[in-house]
Formats: sequence, C-alpha cells, structure tokens
Amino acid sequence: MSRLESNKRKILSLLLVLTGNTLYALAVKLFLLPAQLMSCGTTGIALVVNRLTGIPISAFILIFNIAMLGLGWWALGRQFALTTVFSSLYNPVALEVLERLLGDLVITENPMLNVLFAGMGIGLSLGMVMRGGASTGGIDIPALILKRKLRIPVSATLWVCDFFIIMLQMTYHPAEDLLYGILLILGVSMTLNKVLLMGTSRTEVKIVSKKPEAIRDAILSQVDRGVTMLHGAGGYSREEAEIIMSIVSRNTPSIATVPCLC
Repeated sequence: MSRLESNKRKILSLLLVLTGNTLYALAVKLFLLPAQLMSCGTTGIALVVNRLTGIPISAFILIFNIAMLGLGWWALGRQFALTTVFSSLYNPVALEVLERLLGDLVITENPMLNVLFAGMGIGLSLGMVMRGGASTGGIDIPALILKRKLRIPVSATLWVCDFFIIMLQMTYHPAEDLLYGILLILGVSMTLNKVLLMGTSRTEVKIVSKKPEAIRDAILSQVDRGVTMLHGAGGYSREEAEIIMSIVSRNTPSIATVPCLC
C-alpha cells in the first residue's frame, strides 16, 4: 500500500470516528435524554449517577472513560490505549457542546419515536466508530480485559453489565420503561449489526447442468461474474455428467442457493 493510500485510509478512519461520536452524542441529546429512556453501557451508569448525585452526564462519562483508559493501558497495553483515547475523550466533549448549543430542544415527546431514533442513531454511530477502527471505550474495556485474561466472551460480559445497569435504573423508573429499554437495546444491536456487515455480504448461485461449458462462457461474457466448476454426481441417479457451478457476486444484499436443472 502506498503512503498516499495509507494516509487516505487514516483520514477516512478519523472522519468515521469523529462523525460516529458526534452522531452518538446527538442521539443521546435529542432522543434518549428528553424521553428519560433507560440506557446501557457507560451512558446508563451516567444516568444513574446523575439521578443520585446530580453530576452532569457528560462530566461523568469523561471521568469514567479516562479511568477506563488507564485500566486499559495497564491491562491491555499502550497501543490499545492510544487507539481508543481520541474516541473516548471526544464523545463526552461532543455531548457537552451539543447540550449547550441545543439547550432544551425537544423534537418529539412520543416515547416510541424516541426509542426508535435513539436506537438507530446509537447503533449507527457505534458501527461507524468500529468501522473506523476505534472503540468508544467505557464499559467495553473491562469486557476486553476479561476476554484476554479469563477467556470470557465480550458479549457475555456486556450483557451481564447491561443487566445490572438496567436494574439500577429500575429503582426510579416505572416498570413500563423497562419495555422501552429492551426495545432500545434491540434497536441498537440490530442497527449496529447492519452497519458492521454492510458491504461484506455475498450472493451465491448453484447451477446443476449437463451443459456447464456453455453456461460458464455465457456467465463470464455477459454477467461478468466469477465461476467455480466442480464435478458432481446425482444423489439418486448417480449420474457422473452433472456439474455444479458457483457464481459469486460481491456487495449484494443476501445469499441464495438456486438449483437449476438445465
């Protein structure tokens, strides 16, 4: 890879991390906080602390992220901390700036709309940050440490942490808010998965035929797709003349297997 291409990749990664963290702060400010929704992760802890002590959410997130960065530096090494420091510190700063700029702006008081747009916004922003090669830090760091030291899956640790964070918020939320909280987490997870998998899917078509050469030539000349030819036999008839051909197309939304007896 040339120096120019390397620099372009670094700039793109930085823009993704910057935009993702800004979008995250915007989703929290416009949809999560006005509706007083439950949340998980570092934001969920900050909501509990804000409720009990009055400490601003952005200030707590900043302090907590700095503490987690120190823990990550000690347990996971200097390189990890350096790749996470910008994202971890920029996020609370962006939230504080947006709180000052937007004030008491409320777009909608409909709780379901707030859940949907908070979930999609947070999921999209986290996906952008991760595709930029960074992490939002916070509660992710203890999960990564447990993965390295004790082989405990990151997802398992995060689910346990989120469970307790939601339970803490249940002490001052009505039971109905738990349902909205579950929908919020589902919205974040589904949107995050879509963003992370975007551009990586494939479509595969399998054709069973006794005329593989003609079909292969037509595909290569007219469809411009790759072809893999495999010798096969019928499971019932045991005929050896059939050929299985796989045509693989990049950047398509699904995977399908289509048998065609030509």
